[in-house]
Amino acid sequence: MIIGAQLYTVRDYTKNLPAFEETLNRIADIGYKTVQVSGTCEFPAEWLASTLQKVGLQCVLTHVKPRLLMDDAASVCREHLLFGCKNIGLGSAGVKNFDEDSYTDFVNRFLPVAKRLNENGGLLFFHNHASEFVRSTNGKTYLERMTEDFAPELLHFTLDTYWAQFAGANPKDWLKRLAGRVECVHLKDLALTPEDWRHRMAPVGSGNMDFEGIIQVADDCGAEFLLVEQDDCYGEDPFLCLKKSYDYLKSLGLN
Repeated sequence: MIIGAQLYTVRDYTKNLPAFEETLNRIADIGYKTVQVSGTCEFPAEWLASTLQKVGLQCVLTHVKPRLLMDDAASVCREHLLFGCKNIGLGSAGVKNFDEDSYTDFVNRFLPVAKRLNENGGLLFFHNHASEFVRSTNGKTYLERMTEDFAPELLHFTLDTYWAQFAGANPKDWLKRLAGRVECVHLKDLALTPEDWRHRMAPVGSGNMDFEGIIQVADDCGAEFLLVEQDDCYGEDPFLCLKKSYDYLKSLGLN
C-alpha cells in the first residue's frame, strides 16, 4: 500500500495555480508519492498532468462536485484520464442526513452517473461521513444499502476510518464488508481534548484509533492507497500535521 495526502487538508494553500503547484512541491518534499485532489481551485487537466509529473506525484483519486458529475460525467472522466486518474470521487451524498426519500433520490441521481463513468473508463468512489451508518427503516445502514443498490463494477468506496469510528462503527469490520471495493482509504486519528472531552481530529498515530490493526485489515481487503486527511488542524500548520502522519505511517514500514 502507498501513503498519500488528501489535499483537502491543505485547501487554504491551493486557491490559485501558483499556490497549488507550491503545495504539491511541499507535499512531495514530505515524502508522499500520491495525492487525492480535493478542495482546490479549478485547474486545466493538462496543467495538473504536467505539474504532477514535474514534482513527482501521482493523483489516485479526486472529489468532484456532484453537479459536474450529473451534467457531464463523460467529460469529467476524459479530463481525469488526462492526468492519469480513473478513480472519481463523490465527497458526500449532498445531504446532511439520509432519510428514505433523500436516499432514493441519491440512487436515482448517481446510478446513471456511475454507469456513464464506467462506460468511459472511470470508476465512481463514494466517501462516507458519519450519517451513512444510521440504520434506515429496513434495519440496514445506508452505507450497506449502497453496496446492494450499486453493482461492484459501478461503485467503490473511500472508507473514511475516522468517521466510521466517530459513528460508533468498527472501521476494520467495514473494511471487510467492502473488500474488493475499497482501494482508497482515508486515515485521520480521533482524539479527545482533556478540557471538555470532545472528539477531535488528529494526525495519524496521535489519537486513539487502532491504526496498526486497521492498516493490516485494509491490506487484506485490497486497499492500495492510504490517504491522510485532516479536515481541521485546530490552528496547527496542516503541512506539519501531514508530516506527523507520514512519519508515523513510515515507522510502520509503509511508504
